[in-house]
Amino acid sequence: MDKYGLIGYPLGHSFSISYFNQKFADEGINATYENFEIPTIDDLPEIIDRNPDLRGLNVTIPYKEKVIPFLDSISPEARAIGAVNVIRVVHQKNKTQLKGYNSDVIGFTQSIESMLDPKWHKKALVLGTGGASKAISYGLKSLGLETVFVSRYERPETIQYQSITTDVIREYNVIVNCTPVGMYPKTDECPPLPYEAMDSHTILYDLIYNPDQTLFMRKGAKFGAEVKNGLEMLLLQAFASWEFWHENK
Repeated sequence: MDKYGLIGYPLGHSFSISYFNQKFADEGINATYENFEIPTIDDLPEIIDRNPDLRGLNVTIPYKEKVIPFLDSISPEARAIGAVNVIRVVHQKNKTQLKGYNSDVIGFTQSIESMLDPKWHKKALVLGTGGASKAISYGLKSLGLETVFVSRYERPETIQYQSITTDVIREYNVIVNCTPVGMYPKTDECPPLPYEAMDSHTILYDLIYNPDQTLFMRKGAKFGAEVKNGLEMLLLQAFASWEFWHENK
């Protein structure tokens, strides 16, 4: 039986395991999907060695960047982004080849594209600086937007939350939350932004899907912003993962 799985830490909020096992049951696919909760990325080779039927992995926080040195090859897009969230596992005789891809950018661009109006949406704020943020920025740029990363800390090529004025919100009116702020169970938290500066031309996109309406989304919607959570992106990137795992078969 083929095996697929998810590596990350912690994995309590995983969508993938239920999605893929339901897919396998519905489509009569002789496969299983399981979570590999590893406290360090150095445990990845052991996961590969212990699971000879493994055909593919998804990668989540905090390993989307840290996993790259363990791979034998990486797609040009994932290399440009600097983050991997899909690994294809190919067993050839006595050697196992690991190839990295990025499906976050596919899921995100497909799910936000219809919301964007080139007349109004030219610049975006990307909240967070991790692997998901890199994919989101890459995707927004591919759709023609300028992007700026927002961090809690002083980092190169970022601005800090205290620098985000009402004028910044009006200029950078596409805002994507790539942080875990507001995720269950801490649903009473949200990124510190001047929400009162938002209006009907503002788009707030939250990668979080639990809860389905985060405080970030609710506060923006109060002032007329168009809001969306990360569930559709998650589904679309799951479709793309399956395609990557079976590429050229």
